[in-house]
Amino acid sequence: MTRFQKLAAATVVTTLLLVTIGVVVRATGSGVACPDWPLCYGNILPPLNDPNAWIEWTHRTVAAAIGFLILGLAVFAVRDHRDRPAILWGSLGAVALVGFQAWLGRETVRLGNSGPSVTAHLATAMALLGLLVFLLVRSLFPARIGGRGSSQRFTLLATLAAAAVYVLLLFGSNVTAASAALVFPDWPLMGGSLVPPLTEATSVHVLHRWAAVIVGLIVAALVIVAWRTQRRHPALWRLAVIVAVLYPIQALIGGAQVLTRLAEWTQTLHVALGALIWASTAGLAFASYYTARVDAPVGAHGSGDTNVDRDPTDGVDRGARRPLSDSVRAYVALTKPRIIELLLVTTVPAMILAARDVPGLRIVDFTGLVIATLVGGTLAAGSANAINCYLDRDIDELMARTRRRPLPAHQVEPERAMVFGIVLGVVSLVLMAWLVNLVAAFLTLLAIAFYVVVYTIMLKRTTPQNIVIGGAAGALPPVIGWAAVTGSVGLPALVLFALVFYWTPPHFWALSLRIRCDYEAVRVPMLPVVRGIAETSRQILLYTVLLVAISLVLFAVGRLGWIYLVAAIVLGAVFLRQAVALWRTGAAEAESTAGAIRLYRYSISYLSLLFLAVAVDAIVAAPLG
Repeated sequence: MTRFQKLAAATVVTTLLLVTIGVVVRATGSGVACPDWPLCYGNILPPLNDPNAWIEWTHRTVAAAIGFLILGLAVFAVRDHRDRPAILWGSLGAVALVGFQAWLGRETVRLGNSGPSVTAHLATAMALLGLLVFLLVRSLFPARIGGRGSSQRFTLLATLAAAAVYVLLLFGSNVTAASAALVFPDWPLMGGSLVPPLTEATSVHVLHRWAAVIVGLIVAALVIVAWRTQRRHPALWRLAVIVAVLYPIQALIGGAQVLTRLAEWTQTLHVALGALIWASTAGLAFASYYTARVDAPVGAHGSGDTNVDRDPTDGVDRGARRPLSDSVRAYVALTKPRIIELLLVTTVPAMILAARDVPGLRIVDFTGLVIATLVGGTLAAGSANAINCYLDRDIDELMARTRRRPLPAHQVEPERAMVFGIVLGVVSLVLMAWLVNLVAAFLTLLAIAFYVVVYTIMLKRTTPQNIVIGGAAGALPPVIGWAAVTGSVGLPALVLFALVFYWTPPHFWALSLRIRCDYEAVRVPMLPVVRGIAETSRQILLYTVLLVAISLVLFAVGRLGWIYLVAAIVLGAVFLRQAVALWRTGAAEAESTAGAIRLYRYSISYLSLLFLAVAVDAIVAAPLG
């Protein structure tokens, strides 16, 4: 190993040690044992007869040592790795981040270990740990990476797992900050139930446990996919196994926290294992990315993922410099702005409806919350769409509707499109967690994951029910909007979810009736391709009936007034009329195509106007009751 690699490995291990000591500080109440900073009672060493002060002093001393280790990394990076911008700038970024972390530590002491300051301190520590893991992993690969490379699909799954673990760690810190760790005396049940009532006192704890189950499913999927596709890469396979083994152990330790009434050893071990799992999943994501870049295409080895990535240039003429404006337009196009607009239409009305249940919410605060949620939601949707473009670039090149997108048009390199999508997703999660709340951030991550993994990778090319199940991703924005305001998920939010969920099949099937030849050519089993025009028209009508029924259920559940009720009846009647007209055309291709286009266009107006009615009604109409 080089001296940079040795120092990076030592810094990662020391940072894990620091996190563990930090939990001991919190579990023993030692965070304010030294009331000043950086000294302790005005001295370099704490009083000999104060064990809590020594625990806090040890924490500060190890943190200072990490600062010097990171400075050493930066020096080695400048001297030895100026040819690797990722290592050079990453090391300098680590210096800045550790300085920020030190400032946060001082603020945590000044604020008396307040919940938000401790959570921010942990979040920054985990970000620093992730950056150090990146520096270590990058240093293990060649400086120049070229060649064709293999599929980055496993990288996407590993990145999802890492992001989910990171957000779950913050969820756990938030539970402690809210003093909600012991709101239930039992485990794994919660007050004797898997689905207890969500109240202001219990929601933080309940959502943490539910989130842990979801993350556990993601980890299970990670190790299964690793076993199927990465066994010829022992390092990746072993990392995946480590994560899969550690995660259930950490969950059991979490249960022990409840059963032992927060024994100090359970708190320490729970967070220490969480940090190790985060470092492992982050390392797995980084290692998978660089392994795929230096690897020969999987198809050349006769096994694994047959959707092989092409050369990173993929037709892009790297010798010809594109104007900056053209590049910006290409990257913006990757995010599919017109789809984003439709998603955001459902977010703001849900926030306005939820605001009725938050007394004392000022218009200035609400406006700032809306802006933050819209910015985070826009970046998240752009992330999912950009990654979708990367995954579907092979079929996009063959379809008339999509062949002008940036990747099939060779305006952006595929690998850069994927990285762009991941960066957008990370930024969106940071903004949602920082400016909104952790529940909204986790739901945002879930929406990205569902669209990329469940819909694009698992369902789109395998089943005609792809758009039905995959539509859950597009139905999450109103739930995210509701959670942004309330910090929880109420029954009206679930009805709003169902409304968009059942709207998606009629909307998208109407479009697929028009372009079914494209889908047939690329062997994507959309319903019109598999079941024909007549059956698709019948399914559109059935889902429209369900959609209109749910829109009327929202009237009661959401405690809406006459403005919404009239809008739901009128808009639903028009939708039903068009769906019936399309169904009556039967298998007549020309008539059904024309009717499908009309229904597709109207479905957009329907959703926009219906959610506008929700917003207007919530503002100006008194609820019935």
